[in-house]
Amino acid sequence: MKRFVVEADGGSRGNPGPAGYGALVRDATTGKVLAERAESVGRATNNVAEYGGLVAGLQAALDLDPTADVEVRMDSKLVVEQMSGRWKVKHPDMQKLALQARQIARQLGSVRYTWVPRAQNGAADALANSAMDGRPVHRDLAAEPSTVEDDVQPVAPRAPAVTTVTHLLRHGRTEHTPERRYSGRNDLPLSATGRAEAEAAAKRAAELDVDVIVASPLRRTRETAEVVGAVLGLPVQYDDDLVELDFGDLEGLTAEEAKQRHPLAERRFAEDITVAAPGGESVADVSDRVARARARILRGHAGKTVLVVSHVTPIKLLLAAGLDVADDVVHRVFLEAASFCTVAWRSDGRAAVRLVNDTGHLR
Repeated sequence: MKRFVVEADGGSRGNPGPAGYGALVRDATTGKVLAERAESVGRATNNVAEYGGLVAGLQAALDLDPTADVEVRMDSKLVVEQMSGRWKVKHPDMQKLALQARQIARQLGSVRYTWVPRAQNGAADALANSAMDGRPVHRDLAAEPSTVEDDVQPVAPRAPAVTTVTHLLRHGRTEHTPERRYSGRNDLPLSATGRAEAEAAAKRAAELDVDVIVASPLRRTRETAEVVGAVLGLPVQYDDDLVELDFGDLEGLTAEEAKQRHPLAERRFAEDITVAAPGGESVADVSDRVARARARILRGHAGKTVLVVSHVTPIKLLLAAGLDVADDVVHRVFLEAASFCTVAWRSDGRAAVRLVNDTGHLR
């Protein structure tokens, strides 16, 4: 019985925006690519595009051999968890695509789903970007004649792994911080305490041999990053995907106030990372865009030490990715204002969390 690996991905430039998917099928034993698919899906979200890639990859595997055992590898934890039956599919468009994927999967020998880091899903990501660039792909390489007569294919030597270190700095305090209020897309400045925390963080950062500073553009992170950048003599680069979760109608409320004003919505949001805050985002939404930001950082600053100045939710999700655990770990990690975390990322897909919630510089 044949064994295939399906690698699938999808993306949206705008979320929602112009979207496309990419998928390929490999022989599980040799690693040879047997089929490639890339197609635009019009205006859609990242998640819908990712499901499109899953459907296309499963269909390509089915076309190759309906008896095959298939392992699907994707860097979308949302899709993997939903298709594995551990999370519910609630979005109507995704429900239709998930049903289509299950119908195809039932026609194959067996199908299992594996989450992989984005760095290990580069081929599918490249196909998805090709689709979004207006270059669809429908290629069946298994049917193409081989140009190598010998059965033994030459294997290029593997390049040594490159390690990129990210120091993750939460911004200093604002007026919301002491009261533990939901603080998402607001434009609050640092408080006097927060600015002092930023200055202390700058002194700590001066000991870390930082090459690059990348920050969320919201005011509190921008001010923190600029204080650090002035001490280090480095410019600050901004990435919109590093902004805090949009808490929508919960913005500015304490947890108790949120429970009183939006009891059902607050409870569902707190219990399920795929459920959005009323009028805002879900943790899963943030996870997708933080993964994009991480990919850009690792691609653009490979081998360097990068200071990432961001917020509670994005930093927790970067820690989850470094630990290779589910995103719901965000509910079990505490991060103090102006705290440091450190994750080292290897180009072979491995990562190591070296530090969490360090506030020694604030004492």
